[in-house]
Amino acid sequence: MSTVRISYETFQKTAPGAQTGLLAMGKSTEESGLDKSIVELAKLRVSQINNCAFCLQIHLNVSRRLGVPQEKLDLVATWHEAGIFSDKECAALAWAELLTRLADRSVPDEAYAAVCQHFSQDEVIALSVAVANINAWNRLGAAFRFAPPIQKKVATAA
Repeated sequence: MSTVRISYETFQKTAPGAQTGLLAMGKSTEESGLDKSIVELAKLRVSQINNCAFCLQIHLNVSRRLGVPQEKLDLVATWHEAGIFSDKECAALAWAELLTRLADRSVPDEAYAAVCQHFSQDEVIALSVAVANINAWNRLGAAFRFAPPIQKKVATAA
């Protein structure tokens, strides 16, 4: 079992400027008008790729609040094969994966053209900012092993 190296609270106190900058970057995506459910699916997929339990849990919680169907949350890791994602969602997920896995490769013109078939220029910018932002958060969350914010279920009487 992994143990926390640096808590999220310690990160907040030690690097408030970094946290503020990352939050501001996220807010710009929220204010862009881009479909929040698509953004959350992209953030989930990127967090899976980067093995960031902290961000994965946060964006599962947000996705559920937005009403993203459970089937999509369950299958986002295998979106290529799932057959339940719209063409637009698939374009966003493909773009998110490509921008996350940039090591030793460039972004092909064909990939850019593919995402532009489903998103306006402004939306491509917003989606790319969202992917860059979640990648930054993932690198911090994974490096420091921030504890996932697990929501406790309240017991109910039967």
